[in-house]
Amino acid sequence: MYRKKVSFLHDIWNPWHGCVKCSEGCQNCYMYFLDRMRDQNGAEIYKTKSGFSYPLQKDRTGHYKIQSGEQIRVCMTSDFFLEEADPWRSEAWDIMRQRSDVVFFLLTKRPQRVRECLPPDWGSGWDNIFFNVTCENQRRADERIPILFDLPFKHKGIMCAPFIGPVSIRQYLTAGQIEQVICGGENYDGARPCNFDWVKSLRQECVDANVTFCFIETGTVFIKDGRRYHLPNKQLQSRMACKSGMNYQGRPIHFDLVDDWGYPIPQEDLYTPHFRANCETCGSKLICNGCSDCGKCL
Repeated sequence: MYRKKVSFLHDIWNPWHGCVKCSEGCQNCYMYFLDRMRDQNGAEIYKTKSGFSYPLQKDRTGHYKIQSGEQIRVCMTSDFFLEEADPWRSEAWDIMRQRSDVVFFLLTKRPQRVRECLPPDWGSGWDNIFFNVTCENQRRADERIPILFDLPFKHKGIMCAPFIGPVSIRQYLTAGQIEQVICGGENYDGARPCNFDWVKSLRQECVDANVTFCFIETGTVFIKDGRRYHLPNKQLQSRMACKSGMNYQGRPIHFDLVDDWGYPIPQEDLYTPHFRANCETCGSKLICNGCSDCGKCL
């Protein structure tokens, strides 16, 4: 089933849209909220039309819109391993196989479904796939991270968002498989509080293991030093997260990207993110794909 084009930023690829809630972090899903604002139903799942082929689309000069070396976030309005998307996933894998020069950031709350959904030529994993699981609280961290460890991916990470409870992953970080940890508070209707003490504790565990840590946003309700703050503006949330000084660059993550012929791409030929003035106060800059040159800021 096709629907009208779903808008995306230059570093987001949504091959399908809509999802089924499956855990505590889904309770106040931002996608459901935004769909309601557009008089749509977030539980209605469909394959996007023009958006599905985005990684293969070219500009007027015949070059790919997504450049070699860029990192693209996949299914930010759904879950790549959603059961309802099974009929479309093989085609999406084909696209990622063709774009072996691009890093695809996969995030799921359904790691138990992943092994059965991998393509037949997967082997020990493709080097251009960065696989992440959501760990919104300790229960989900202890449930999903062991599954993450057992899956054949060359690059693995964790996303604690929405960060709705304290999470300790020290015991998992020592295994050396986790390359990056992202955390951020909850937004929109019914947002549950994010406590700065949780952020500081999680950050320290990552620093001790030399793993990159990125605090992307405070969330709408933020607790610091016992005080409760209401921050409805997402740009303000991001600036406050940046101002906190929590972001930490750990050991480098290296993706062995190759061209259509399987040859390594020289570093000088890979995309280098560029940033503008507003980017300097953004909590996501550490892990961002760079400015999209939309012209809305300086």
